[in-house]
Amino acid sequence: MALAAEPADSVWAMSADKTIEAEPMNPAERTVDHDRAERAVRELLEAIGEDPSRDGLLETPGRVARMWAEVLSGTNNDPDHHLSKTFDIEHDEMVLVRDIPFTSVCEHHMLPFNGTAHIAYLPGSTGRFTGLSKLARLVEGYSRRLQVQERLTSQVADAMQSMLEPVGVLVVIEAEHSCMSIRGVRKPGTKTVTTAARGIYRTDSSARAEVMAFIQGR
Repeated sequence: MALAAEPADSVWAMSADKTIEAEPMNPAERTVDHDRAERAVRELLEAIGEDPSRDGLLETPGRVARMWAEVLSGTNNDPDHHLSKTFDIEHDEMVLVRDIPFTSVCEHHMLPFNGTAHIAYLPGSTGRFTGLSKLARLVEGYSRRLQVQERLTSQVADAMQSMLEPVGVLVVIEAEHSCMSIRGVRKPGTKTVTTAARGIYRTDSSARAEVMAFIQGR
């Protein structure tokens, strides 16, 4: 699939300024009311005409409650803390981590959307480097919550820009949404592509095109 190398507008941009601290920031504590969640699932089963007391559904409320706690484990946490540990190396060219798989949950229908994220950044002479696995953890942190793809893309880009202060950041996300494939228009296989560009990758079309060429060449 060809991806157009056009400037990306910021959607749902974050405004919080962050600084690198000597010690990694701790993610916010999050608690889930499992009993309340189980009651809600049981009520939903009754509302759609099911019998939650029948054999096959007896343990379903508990399973669903635990499932939601797992897939939404990033709620109220701050994934940016994964980028707090940085280091200096003798490299001032582009770093690209592509094909990072993720699963998130659409906040409009509470159905999953799945895809891959590609993150490129240009550290420059004053930029900071972070571990490659931290980029995957960043995507995981922001995807494990009720989301929309546009916001997810911008949140990852803004975190990279504010925490690492690179010359440029480009984030591209491709995903298929269950809300389009199993309900409504019912068009399985349809992909949505979103981009978020910061710094030189927003202002310099040739620099942006170089990154897009690497992504398209996979």
